[in-house]
Amino acid sequence: MPVRARVLLLVLCGTIFLEGIDVAMFAVAVPTIRSDLGLSTSEAAWVMSAYVLGYAGFTLLGGRAADLLGRRRMFLGALTVFLLFSGLGGFATTGWMLIAARLVTGVSAAFMTPAAMSIITTSYEEGPERNRALLVFAGTAAGGFSLGLVIGGLLTGFGWRWVFFAPVLLAGALLAAAVRLVPAEARPSRSGSFDVAGAGAAAGTMVLLAYGIVRLEHGAAGWWLTAGSFAAGLLLAGVFVAVERRAPAPLVRLGILRNAATVRADAGALLFVGSFFGFQFIATLYLQELRGWSSMRTALALVVMGCDAVLAPTLTPRLVNRFGNARVILGGFLLAIVSYGLFVPVGDDWSYVAMLPTLVLTGVAFALAYGPLAIAATSGVAESEQGLAGGLLHTSTQFGSAVGISAVTAVYGAVSSGHDRLEAFRAALVVPVGMVVLGAVLTAWGLRGSSPTPPLPESSGRAAEFVG
Repeated sequence: MPVRARVLLLVLCGTIFLEGIDVAMFAVAVPTIRSDLGLSTSEAAWVMSAYVLGYAGFTLLGGRAADLLGRRRMFLGALTVFLLFSGLGGFATTGWMLIAARLVTGVSAAFMTPAAMSIITTSYEEGPERNRALLVFAGTAAGGFSLGLVIGGLLTGFGWRWVFFAPVLLAGALLAAAVRLVPAEARPSRSGSFDVAGAGAAAGTMVLLAYGIVRLEHGAAGWWLTAGSFAAGLLLAGVFVAVERRAPAPLVRLGILRNAATVRADAGALLFVGSFFGFQFIATLYLQELRGWSSMRTALALVVMGCDAVLAPTLTPRLVNRFGNARVILGGFLLAIVSYGLFVPVGDDWSYVAMLPTLVLTGVAFALAYGPLAIAATSGVAESEQGLAGGLLHTSTQFGSAVGISAVTAVYGAVSSGHDRLEAFRAALVVPVGMVVLGAVLTAWGLRGSSPTPPLPESSGRAAEFVG
């Protein structure tokens, strides 16, 4: 790979690292922010949810906008907005200011991340070169989240506002490099026929469904609002399908959903990422609330899961080249089943050594599954729809994270009302186990009847095997 191509990949990976570290640092800082600004419980919940709603609600639109309006334009513009509103969040003095800043930051990430991914998939030739680039991209995202836990703990000690200001410094450096390195592209031929009605319906659908998922953690409280959000979201989804069928230049060409590889990869990503975030969330609660560990000690304990940042670009490409995409994905799901299953009988006096196998295996499982899922979601998709494919993938992962966290929270809340907290933690841990079991079944079903694909030479292309 030429030097310029390597540096471009470094910049693009820097943006997904920025997104991951931003989320992780903020998660660590929320208790301190809540105390300092005197936020109510509902305000604190909205501060956490605003980013997810913005990200999940507009990722599909962001991915297609990159295809139709220009990947470079969307990437640089979204990175600039991310930089500005992250900085504004650091100056927040009230809850609503923080909520607004996080919402817009999430929306900007929804445009930035699919654009970055589509620049990769259109700048590197499909096959070993693109696969390695996507695996590095995926590993960097996970590494950003893992390191963000530690960095967030350190920065919060100096003052929670640094959790917002630090990403500004990194974003500024990335923006300066991206202006020089991100390649210019021909003016999109359909830039004048943007599907406004479809964009509005898609964004509304995603926001309503994401809000309904986030509300699952409230259980029966306000059930009518949760049910109403899902009903309205599904109704608007029907409107969206009707609009797309009639639009001359649809936001989403519905035919892409007939691509079994893309659909199965997106579903697998939803389940895998959901299980990962659900486990991480409940493990953090266990260490801090039940064991009384500090946020810094908890972050240092969990950072070992970041081993995927090393394994994804080194070990995973070799495994994919030897065994094929789908078999490596299945291996990741099976390893995750073992990993989460080992933690289900957790006791109230477990040593860190007893927890370590789960933490290490979780990182290895992420390295095996996530990158190959990204490859499968974009392989065989036309260049003109790479942004859309990336948008579908990231929409799935954001919904997955919302589902995983909300589901474990709902189970924990329901069980803790009648049992001790340890039993509630154990019950909640069943959720990520169930999600990866379902993902393993889905992946294995895709392998049924498929003939083994012989290893290809390094110079030739390779389509994903993750098909039905």
